[in-house]
Amino acid sequence: MDIVYRIGRRLFREVARGFTDFRVIGAEKLRFDGPALIACNHVSFLDPPFVGQAFEEAIHYFARKTLFDHPLAGWVLRRWQAIPIDRDKPDASALKQTIRLLKEGKKVLIFPEGTRSPDGQLQSAEAGVGLFIAKSQVPVLPVRIFGTYDCFPRGCRFPQKADVTLVVGDLWQPDLPSFGKTGKDLYQALADEVMHRIGGLSR
Repeated sequence: MDIVYRIGRRLFREVARGFTDFRVIGAEKLRFDGPALIACNHVSFLDPPFVGQAFEEAIHYFARKTLFDHPLAGWVLRRWQAIPIDRDKPDASALKQTIRLLKEGKKVLIFPEGTRSPDGQLQSAEAGVGLFIAKSQVPVLPVRIFGTYDCFPRGCRFPQKADVTLVVGDLWQPDLPSFGKTGKDLYQALADEVMHRIGGLSR
């Protein structure tokens, strides 16, 4: 694990203790070898670091490509295993980098909704996550995070006190032919199934 990633994770853990208690339900399901797409609902900027806290190994994240234009932010994001992605249009380079990492046995966090929920509720999944699933053909681990919206929702300037819980689902290996679809229809069906599995997780 990169030392900058390790230090960043430890610093976040210590800071987070000041405003939240973090627990993981189903932590035993996080301990498996090999690659996976970790699919999580998205309600706050705090979601990625909290999900990262749950894993003993380093995981990879997506970050808006424009953030990498800043010298310091770009350097930190790269050391924190971030993958630059263009949210305004299909990004072939992000897909290629993700598939390469998965082939190396890495784990990549992805948010099927594409962006943070404005009200803390689950949103519809975007077809893009289905594309990543179809092209990588690796297992998908659905997880659902609770409490980060209460801690740090859209428009919030400082974290508020609230408990955070990460619920871990069962590892899912999609059977693509069973969907009976191709192209964009398949991608959307895969994305919808992932959100269905996330939605079925509760505290």
